[in-house]
Amino acid sequence: MKTKLFILFSFVSVLMLSGCASWIDRGESITAVGSSALQPLVETASEAYQSKYPGKFVNVQGGGSGTGLSQVQTGAVEIGNSDLFAEEKSGINADKLVDHKVAVAGITPIVNKGVGVTDISLENLRKIFLGEITNWSEVGGKDIKIVILNRASGSGTRATFEKWVLDGKTAIRAQEQDSSGMVRSIVSDTPGAISYTAFSYVSKDVATLKIDGVEPTDENVTTNDWKVWSYEHMYTLGEPKELTKDFLAFMLSDQVQGEIIEQLGYIPVSNMKVERDWEGNLINQ
Repeated sequence: MKTKLFILFSFVSVLMLSGCASWIDRGESITAVGSSALQPLVETASEAYQSKYPGKFVNVQGGGSGTGLSQVQTGAVEIGNSDLFAEEKSGINADKLVDHKVAVAGITPIVNKGVGVTDISLENLRKIFLGEITNWSEVGGKDIKIVILNRASGSGTRATFEKWVLDGKTAIRAQEQDSSGMVRSIVSDTPGAISYTAFSYVSKDVATLKIDGVEPTDENVTTNDWKVWSYEHMYTLGEPKELTKDFLAFMLSDQVQGEIIEQLGYIPVSNMKVERDWEGNLINQ
């Protein structure tokens, strides 16, 4: 009896693996890698897509915008998620990639709730990340040492923050994290800590800062009054085909653009009242 059961189990297992290989062979599985700022949106959209179309699978991973762009360029993955235009990243041949803008993400400085500061000038924020201001009392806060936390060097969120806040300069050497979620957690638990993250990662555990009196809100992003924002790109190597093309169309569907995006704290591209090119210039105002 045990032998018969073993044979039956082995037969069923072979059938299951054969079926699994079958949908892989038919192109029913794709992988999207890159930006952690975009990751929650793509993960939620992929779950909705898989529920709507059983048997189709979208594997979503983080790793940062640099990873997404480099992996899609080599063909290692079908989609490279990025907070950056491909033209902004050295070593990337943007001419080979096709850009699919699926959302806009505002990026805000976040601080530990005990620092005693709610508003900061752009100049002073820049001085903090360049190491010129080292205590919160220097900007009207409590007498607490400032603890800087950066995203890793391949992060699109970091590149965007440095471009618009640090005027293209590199932040001083400090602790680095690959994950936006981990950044938020460390800032929440560390007295005096400051970092930056996409609006979608802001929670009640941390506080955001106004910059020169301007609040980090969706509305202020759409008018460019809040200048620290980026497009959320999903790049493909050439024009997308089959499941990749279908999933990207789903990303632009009413279900994602009209429901999921705003629920998660992103901004639909269609809501923007301004447009920026890869160099940061405003166009079509």
